[in-house]
Amino acid sequence: MDSSHIQDIKIRAGIITVSSTRNESSDESGKEIKTIFRKNGINVDFYTIIPDSEPQIQKVCTEALKVSNCIVISGGTGLTHDDVTIEAVEPLFDKKIDGFGEIFRLKSYEEIGTRSLLSRASAGIISKKAVFCIPGSTGAVKLAMNDIIIPEIKHVLTHAGK
Repeated sequence: MDSSHIQDIKIRAGIITVSSTRNESSDESGKEIKTIFRKNGINVDFYTIIPDSEPQIQKVCTEALKVSNCIVISGGTGLTHDDVTIEAVEPLFDKKIDGFGEIFRLKSYEEIGTRSLLSRASAGIISKKAVFCIPGSTGAVKLAMNDIIIPEIKHVLTHAGK
């Protein structure tokens, strides 16, 4: 792949865990995201855990965008009544990155089969910054981070910034 058009952008990461039951010590997915970012030389400038609440998710996402250009929101992407991350975040997108959810579900299908259709993983651009909404399981986090987000984040931000 020709990467000559990809800018060497400093990634400033934000992590938002959406859960009504987790706290900092039990947030294994948040810890995993943080570990993967750091392992790839990316500073985490924002981290918080919030309950499944559309207004709160929107408020915290907006706060994270002030200090981060790559935000990963973990949790709340399923089909239960309290899974509202997608409803909260997608209206904020200037542009949706349709391929992220498609590729995530394809890769999930390869690992877990048709259960992958329960995921509403999504991504988009808000004010030239990337926001990824991924399931809260550590398996989903590893897949999204290692196979999609880390390899493509500079490419995404290069195009988003034009």
